[in-house]
Amino acid sequence: MPLTPAHNPPTFVTVLIRGLLAGLVAGLLAGGFGYLVGEPRIDAAIAIEEAATHTGPVADDHHAEDLVGRDGQRFGLFLATGLFGTAMGGLLATAYVLLRRRFPAAYDGRSALLLAGGALLGVVLVPFGKYPANPPAVGNPDTIDQRTVAYLALVVLGLVAVWAGTLGYRSVRADAPPWQRYGAALGGFALVAGVGYVVLPSFQEVPDDFPATLLWNFRLASLGTQVVLWVAVGLLFSALMSRRTGGGPRPGDRAGEPLSGQGTPARP
Repeated sequence: MPLTPAHNPPTFVTVLIRGLLAGLVAGLLAGGFGYLVGEPRIDAAIAIEEAATHTGPVADDHHAEDLVGRDGQRFGLFLATGLFGTAMGGLLATAYVLLRRRFPAAYDGRSALLLAGGALLGVVLVPFGKYPANPPAVGNPDTIDQRTVAYLALVVLGLVAVWAGTLGYRSVRADAPPWQRYGAALGGFALVAGVGYVVLPSFQEVPDDFPATLLWNFRLASLGTQVVLWVAVGLLFSALMSRRTGGGPRPGDRAGEPLSGQGTPARP
């Protein structure tokens, strides 16, 4: 008779609730980072835009077009990042449940962290390399639809690149030197990402007189907000998934086998 209770993996609803909670907290943290680091750059960009607008014939109607003031936009920042983080946490939890058996990691928390890292690479870093964020006053309104479609296409290709890297890593035999497995992963990832960079169109719409320092400070602040969100949701979701109740064995342990460090139960 086994002396340790069997481990029951959490249900999908339990994993989903943990993902939503982690995403909400991570989104609020990202909103705080964006407020402290990104908002000053947005204010500076808006000042440049208003200075250029006030020299035109429609200067008197400019403020009438502002439906939401800056205070409302700052509140909307936290609302948007909170909702986005919650949605991404739910998607992360769903992907975790679907892909759980394919992870090489033995621990739920480590697997969740690997999944969040892959999402950060595919959803954020790959698109940023070709389509970094632009502040107000930068960008042609006539190309907004094309830019949106191209960005979303690169997000999809970024996730495919991560998947290709995973396949490359797994394609090399397990007893091969580590550099071969990592090289195959890097090659698969770079191949797909490189094709996306070459095939998708480029948009050079930054005015020549726009301050380069402000432009890149804004882009880095925008990137930092996304990094904070995904790192936080990964760490929080990993911590929540690492919590185990009942002291049961991890998935894969044989029933009745003592846990590591507990020793063999004494016989009468």
